[in-house]
Amino acid sequence: MENISSVSDILVLEELGHPQSSTYAVFFTLLFVYIALLITNFGVLIIIIAEKSLHQPMYLLFCNLSVNDILGNTIILPQLLLNTVSRDRFISYTACVAQAFFSHTYGSASHSILIIMAIDRYVAICNPLRYNAIMTAKAVVTLSVSAWAFPVVFVGVLVGLSARLSRCRSLIQNFYCDNASLFKLSCEDVSINNIYGLFYTVLLLSSSMGTVAVTYIRIAVTCWTKKNAELNSKAIQTCASHLVLYLIMLLTGYIVIVMHRFPEHTFLRKLIAVLFHVVPAHLNPIIYGLQNKQLRLKILQIFGQIIPC
Repeated sequence: MENISSVSDILVLEELGHPQSSTYAVFFTLLFVYIALLITNFGVLIIIIAEKSLHQPMYLLFCNLSVNDILGNTIILPQLLLNTVSRDRFISYTACVAQAFFSHTYGSASHSILIIMAIDRYVAICNPLRYNAIMTAKAVVTLSVSAWAFPVVFVGVLVGLSARLSRCRSLIQNFYCDNASLFKLSCEDVSINNIYGLFYTVLLLSSSMGTVAVTYIRIAVTCWTKKNAELNSKAIQTCASHLVLYLIMLLTGYIVIVMHRFPEHTFLRKLIAVLFHVVPAHLNPIIYGLQNKQLRLKILQIFGQIIPC
């Protein structure tokens, strides 16, 4: 395997690690999960796009999150479904690099999108009279483009540093391609990869947690000093869903990082990696849809038309 991999562009992915007796149970569970998250996220996107009353910065920015969840899971789950029932877990090196790029872009964009949503909530609560003047269509587009551009650039460098390395192995030490599994294919010195990876992780988490912390502290101070019942109610209604989404994303991400410290629990680590993708993708539209009154009423109205009493 080691000798072939140095000249071959065909790589081998690790198994998910589930018992063979539960192959079809795992397959149909993953299939149901994937279809369900597509339905919920596409459903929210279609409702927001079709309903003019929802063409507000808060909902339009949330569309980025649904698009990211769809892309992030589509790059992982279809191939995982195929590999679950197939013994041939091959992937080309080019496809592996692309999968690593998009999987890391998904994780990074989850942070950057929630950052711009936090900025929107800050302006809405702390500067309500200037909200429409600040959060213009141009501002929404600028924030959305920024939320995608920064992850694409930084992740491009991250994966590019791994793609430049020569290979001496062909076994991907994961059930899908990520940056770590890419540079582990090489026998060269990967110090620069580790340094840049650490730098980018610290930059991403510090900017994400810092922005969310500052905006929510300012929101809390504003609500406390003004002691306005209507303002407090609006803050709770619009900020609670965003904060819950952020904490879910942060918690699942930290669990994935921690599990890398326990290589003996291979299947559990891989299972949590799957949950990192599918749990936020399922909960984001549900939590946001139920918490925000306008979106919730529109969803209930549509269901009322589809399923008449």
